[in-house]
Amino acid sequence: MRRAAIILTLVIVVAVSGALFWWNSQRAHEAKELVLHGNVDLRQVDLAFNNSERIAAVLVQEGDRVRRGQLLARLDTSRLEPQLAQVEAQAAAQRQVVQRLRNGSRPEEIAQARANVEASKADAINARAQYERWRSAAEISAGRAVRQQDVDNAKAALGVAEAKLVVNQRALELAVAGPRKEDVAENEARLRGSEAQAALLRQQLADSQLIAPVDAVVRTRVMEAGEMASPQKAVFALAITDPKWVRVYVSEPDLGKVRSGMAAWVVVDSFPKRRFDGWIGFISPVAEFTPKSVQTEELRTSLVYEVRVFVKDPADELRLGMPASAYVSLEKTDREKIETGRSGDKETRR
Repeated sequence: MRRAAIILTLVIVVAVSGALFWWNSQRAHEAKELVLHGNVDLRQVDLAFNNSERIAAVLVQEGDRVRRGQLLARLDTSRLEPQLAQVEAQAAAQRQVVQRLRNGSRPEEIAQARANVEASKADAINARAQYERWRSAAEISAGRAVRQQDVDNAKAALGVAEAKLVVNQRALELAVAGPRKEDVAENEARLRGSEAQAALLRQQLADSQLIAPVDAVVRTRVMEAGEMASPQKAVFALAITDPKWVRVYVSEPDLGKVRSGMAAWVVVDSFPKRRFDGWIGFISPVAEFTPKSVQTEELRTSLVYEVRVFVKDPADELRLGMPASAYVSLEKTDREKIETGRSGDKETRR
């Protein structure tokens, strides 16, 4: 009996020692890293045409990798191209009108106006001479040598010649002065309107091509060739492959242990022996209730903070919604220890 008691006591001691050793090792392990659970997340883009027109071609399929600037689809432009050609022709014509007004009158036009003035002067001198002769003859003969009607006609001809001289002189002044500033401004405004209309049509022509804005993977192909596109209907849904992150949640007691920029690594069930390097890139400033999708040991109603652990995935092996575990190292690097020591020294001096 005594021997059995001794053996039992030794077994109990060994078991307690093993338990204490295991507990201490687990405690030491927990002190070195923080384990967080969540799901892989990424950004998505819904692409739609800016114009309402029939789709002419769709060039990519679901699962295709696309590069930034790659053509994905295009619209029918059979009606848009003639409109652009018409507006560009109108703008070209208006541009010539503006150029003509800016250049003013040609030397030949001014010379012609001066010649018209000289001719009008000669006509006015001749008309005045005719009128003086008729008037003198009427006065000398007391109206018997000539008729009063002839005198009146000569006087009227003189008035017409003088008025024509004034008109040609004003025409010469206008030719020398050139066009009015208001006329130039009006035609310049019309030119700007035509150019703006042409720019709008060119932009619409460019918008008829759907271009990939970033490197991504085609997740969904919604519309096909022949369908009517519009800005409200997405043609593709793209999944952006970089950056990716694991959306995890940190409880309030552990919040002080994490900060932006801390190194981390991610493990997923699909690749249990692989470790995806990453870092903490975002910590939510607002607390929220634990989402139902996150399995934790704490109560579901406890408050947590969202944290994004950005991860490097050059081979694009992580998928949206994939369950993942993020491990955050709580051990300070040599550089952090040095910086912490310096901060402590500064506080001591103060």
